[in-house]
Amino acid sequence: MHLFEELNDENFILYASRYYDNPQCTSVEEFYQDLKRIKYLKKLFRRYLENDELKERLILNHLVVIYNVFGIEAANRMMFFKMEEKYWPILKTFLVYLHYLHEDKYVEIPLEPDVISALRNL
Repeated sequence: MHLFEELNDENFILYASRYYDNPQCTSVEEFYQDLKRIKYLKKLFRRYLENDELKERLILNHLVVIYNVFGIEAANRMMFFKMEEKYWPILKTFLVYLHYLHEDKYVEIPLEPDVISALRNL
């Protein structure tokens, strides 16, 4: 069996480090700071669901950095693994907008209409 066939809590950091590509990174601390962006996104998504407060530009900034340093395929696996399912429609909508995920991927996950409207207004 391939080491990363199934992503889990035990192999997540190893998986992330394998795909991490940041030439400006000078310490392990920077790697972990980039990983923390996933937590920040979860917090921003939670705020949106609870308070209807969408900080789309901040979310886009975090996503662009994550996808720049981990690559699209690896970042997609990491994001969907770390995000609770209730956040998946929000995440998918942003990823489709950024062309990081094709609309026909994860077809069972709907796009979030209010997020679509906000992104169209950018």
